[in-house]
Amino acid sequence: MATSFWHPFANMSDVKDNSFTVARAEGNYIFDSNDRAYFDATASLWYANAGYGRKEIVDAIKRQAEVLACYSTFGDITNEPAEELAEFVAQRSPMANSKVFFVSGGGDAIETAAKLARKFFVESGQSDRTVIVSRKDSYHGTHGFGTSLAGIEPNRMGWGQLMPDVALVDRDDPEDLMRLANSLGRDKIAAIFVEPVIGAGGVHLPTDGYLERIRQITKEIGALMIVDSVICGFGRLGYWFGPERFGVVPDMITFAKGITSGYVPLGGVVISGEVSDPFFNGGATFRHGPTYAGHPLATAAGVANCHYLESEGLIARGEALESKLKDALDASSDSPLIEEVRGGLGLLGALEFSQERRKSDPSVMARVQMEMRSRGFLVRPLVSSIAVSPPLSATEEEIERLGSAFVDALKAADR
Repeated sequence: MATSFWHPFANMSDVKDNSFTVARAEGNYIFDSNDRAYFDATASLWYANAGYGRKEIVDAIKRQAEVLACYSTFGDITNEPAEELAEFVAQRSPMANSKVFFVSGGGDAIETAAKLARKFFVESGQSDRTVIVSRKDSYHGTHGFGTSLAGIEPNRMGWGQLMPDVALVDRDDPEDLMRLANSLGRDKIAAIFVEPVIGAGGVHLPTDGYLERIRQITKEIGALMIVDSVICGFGRLGYWFGPERFGVVPDMITFAKGITSGYVPLGGVVISGEVSDPFFNGGATFRHGPTYAGHPLATAAGVANCHYLESEGLIARGEALESKLKDALDASSDSPLIEEVRGGLGLLGALEFSQERRKSDPSVMARVQMEMRSRGFLVRPLVSSIAVSPPLSATEEEIERLGSAFVDALKAADR
């Protein structure tokens, strides 16, 4: 019988009678309904940083559920795990006097940061600053602002206009932001969203000095820099958030995914003291927030996960293993299917498929994905590439086997 479950980003005509059931998970592996093991080379959707079945996190969720599973934090209401996690995150933030606004996931975090950027300028007497900018090939979720800011064209098209006053700039040239500011007027731009490494758009590393120059430009034009670390945070680049690696101190950082390693949905925004000041000290109210903001079960999972990442030394592994992963992917660089290998900055990478081959053989990437699955590896097709982002707990031997499996899978799919 066809499923009643409508999958995200799925062609349900194909999926409805042909789904892949994940039954359980342990360590760096998931198991299907036949109990066959697969190395999770994607950390699910970029988020299983700590791996699966970590007893410390599971026990923390259980303890919190027994005491206080849920309660709103609107108005003056709070709870202990939300307070503890906010302090933990703020103390590790690169911004001074940080505040933390919790939401339910990455898309919520983007909405929050975009609205807060506009509201900040209203409270600062600059209500004409409404334009929110993103980069080509970027991904910022699928909510209203995230869809409008999408740098992946198919994600942005076909909905009609959602959010006004949004703009795209070049992915690699920071001066395109300055050109936009000069065209619109330097007093019109509120903020730019920047992924340290573009994730869902195909794992594109920043050009040399890109983030540093964007930070300079935003200061010159009086706009905010918002770093989207939903993918790049919590160890993926070897640091808690990602911009620290470049010496960049932004105005806001959006996060999700790795904050709980996916054990419970949670996201948020880290906000600098300067941006939070009109609200914490000036009497302004930010009339925004999802029902589950600061959810005690989710934040308890976040506390346990963050302590686990720290105590096990997993945060640094995003940088420590990056060369090993790049070397493993480079083994496929001479395949006639592959045009480029991207990686070497954090524990993520991608194999870019030949444009000519994709045009003449549209199913080639799907075949490689299935060939990898048949070899016990889960990988993820993205636009024109196949991406990997293993758990931070992955071993060097597992990464080597991943590279070898790609070599074999590409050969099998080349027909």
